[in-house]
Amino acid sequence: MSDSPLSIAELRQLVAGGAATQADPRPADAWRRGGLARGQLHEIYAAEDADGPAAIGFAVAVALAAGALPVLWLRTEGHEAATGRLHATGLLELGLAPDALLLVVVPDEDAALRTAADAARCAGLGTLLVESRGRAPGLDLTATRRLMLAAEASGVTVLSVRVGAAVCPSAAATRWAVAACPSTALAADAPGAPAFEIECLRRRGGPAGTRARVEWNRDDRCFDDPSSYQAPLAGAGVPLAVGGPAARRPAAPVRRAG
Repeated sequence: MSDSPLSIAELRQLVAGGAATQADPRPADAWRRGGLARGQLHEIYAAEDADGPAAIGFAVAVALAAGALPVLWLRTEGHEAATGRLHATGLLELGLAPDALLLVVVPDEDAALRTAADAARCAGLGTLLVESRGRAPGLDLTATRRLMLAAEASGVTVLSVRVGAAVCPSAAATRWAVAACPSTALAADAPGAPAFEIECLRRRGGPAGTRARVEWNRDDRCFDDPSSYQAPLAGAGVPLAVGGPAARRPAAPVRRAG
């Protein structure tokens, strides 16, 4: 990825969130510095059930990178019972301050869909994070189209985090598979920055299929290349870690659909 500064056009695109009905004109890796395009629906799938915390961490990080605050986090009582309550210290370590988070826990999926539809229209929000577990049949093409239309109208970024679910057709502008991977150790043998193995499964109007390993830079609120990165793979928009976890691990089981 180039270290060159963003152009004026790119800066305007980051601020405005782009024309929601058009393809995102930014470079395919612009999300590393500016988060995902605002005012749109994006899907983030956990590559495996155990990667649920990684998918959530990635979602929080992209919201912070975009400066799309405050975050309204929507989850069901069943999901909270299965995974436990949010870990405040962990969120602080990512850079999400308590006063930038609104947590809403609803009884079931139907209530979550109704609440999400209302929240996505609230222009006072920066990000609506909808966390779901399992098949969640209510998140179909019709429901995601409604969320996308609401996001376009309000400017709220909607992140749908899916854990334990197969990919299904949707109106999302981008779709990602996320898995946990080891951090790069610091010189003092201290834990390194949060690291994610990602694959872009879908990007409306742009290239998809790229895979990478990235680390979250809390201070600069952007994603960095790990120090072990080599030259980008020919034809790929995102570099691969040669010999690293992203290179050794087979493609994520969640695939493109819709």
